[in-house]
Formats: sequence, structure tokens, C-alpha cells
Amino acid sequence: MINLSRDIQSLSTFKRNTNELITQMKETGNPVVLTVNGKAELVVQDAAAYQKLLDTLEKLETLIGIKKGLEDIETGNTQSLDQFIEEQVLS
Repeated sequence: MINLSRDIQSLSTFKRNTNELITQMKETGNPVVLTVNGKAELVVQDAAAYQKLLDTLEKLETLIGIKKGLEDIETGNTQSLDQFIEEQVLS
């Protein structure tokens, strides 16, 4: 969870305190939102936290696919392997 007082910084503050903010990101696992002229422009995070985000997204996409498949089975929206192969050959 982003801490508004700690994790939102101006770009100029990030430039001045890069090492400190990198250490903070590694310790907390939270990204830092960088502002330009008071508006959020960039989100910076350490590589480990980014990889964790990608892994979580991949798991979520897998679960969505499984859920869709189970719904298709429940509604009878399926076909046999032979039908599938025949369609692929004709395509």
C-alpha cells in the first residue's frame, strides 16, 4: 500500500535523494510516485517488486482462464477433440 507522505515525491527530490529512495523501495517493496509540477507522472519501483507484480498478474490471468473454462463446461460451450482438430485442418 502506498504511503502518501512517504511514497509520493517530486522528480527533483528523487534526483537529489536517489540512493535513499532506492533503499526505501527495497525495504518497503512499495513504488515511489514521482510528480512533475504537482501532478503524478511516473511510478518507480525496484526490480524485485516489479517481478512480483508480473508474477501476480500472470497468476491472475491463469485463474481468469480457468474460471472461463469452467463456465464454458457448465454452459455446454465445449467441443470434442476430434471437432477441434477437424476445424484446425480446415482453417
